[in-house]
Amino acid sequence: MSIVVTGATGHLGRRVVEQLLEKVPAEEITAVVRTPEKAADLAERGVRIAVADYNDPATFDGLFATGDKVLLISGNEFDKGRAGQHKVVLDAARTAGVALFAYTSAPGSLTAALADDHRTTEEAILASGVPYVLLRNGWYHENYTEHLAPVLEHGAVVQAAGEGRVASASRADYAAAAVAVLTGEDHEDKTYELSGDTAWGFTEYTAELSERSGKEIAYNSVSVEVLKGILTGAGLPEPLAAILAGVDASIEKGELAVTTGDLSRLTGRPTTPISESITAGLKG
Repeated sequence: MSIVVTGATGHLGRRVVEQLLEKVPAEEITAVVRTPEKAADLAERGVRIAVADYNDPATFDGLFATGDKVLLISGNEFDKGRAGQHKVVLDAARTAGVALFAYTSAPGSLTAALADDHRTTEEAILASGVPYVLLRNGWYHENYTEHLAPVLEHGAVVQAAGEGRVASASRADYAAAAVAVLTGEDHEDKTYELSGDTAWGFTEYTAELSERSGKEIAYNSVSVEVLKGILTGAGLPEPLAAILAGVDASIEKGELAVTTGDLSRLTGRPTTPISESITAGLKG
């Protein structure tokens, strides 16, 4: 039996593997990656490395074994049909007869186009008959705190979210929830709505950022169309810019402000405050 983590060298996947190493022997962990060189440090620690690609179904043949617990971390290639990529992994898991299939989905409250592939994947999981856990991850602090240089340079946070609020949490928090499910009991066929304990607005966010950076940062609320233009002007493909701007529209409607407490209950601790991630982002 192994705990198998796909996308294991990504932002979330690596955190999951690192936290699993604190709870189970390394030989019980399989890290699925596309580029094994990026997982060399994990291999040195005894983690089994498997090379597979969501776009190549044959690479998943025989990768899973009966009794495995699998975490499918959703793909980030929005232009390659993520639901189809996810089904490749699901089909391999069903064929193997895995004990648990966990999937990092989107909040049930989210109506933005970003959620479409997740809903399609969830439907396929439910239809498969595989014992499942849906980890409906909310927004990450790091979506706003990892790339602060342009914000600090221009003295402005530009969003199309109006006065909407975001109940975000850190990637480490979401990783801890996944680890709790993969190493715990009685999670089969459950859905967890995961979010931060406290929802914040962008006016509060910019005030916190101003205080911690020592710079005057303003919040500029713009329309969805204006934000799409800004994002495409910065080099993002138009479809991706539309998806990201659509999330802001959902934020304005309150769709990412839902606080269920599921995340802190699974991890056994309060979620990380946005202020801590801002501090980390400024140091980075």
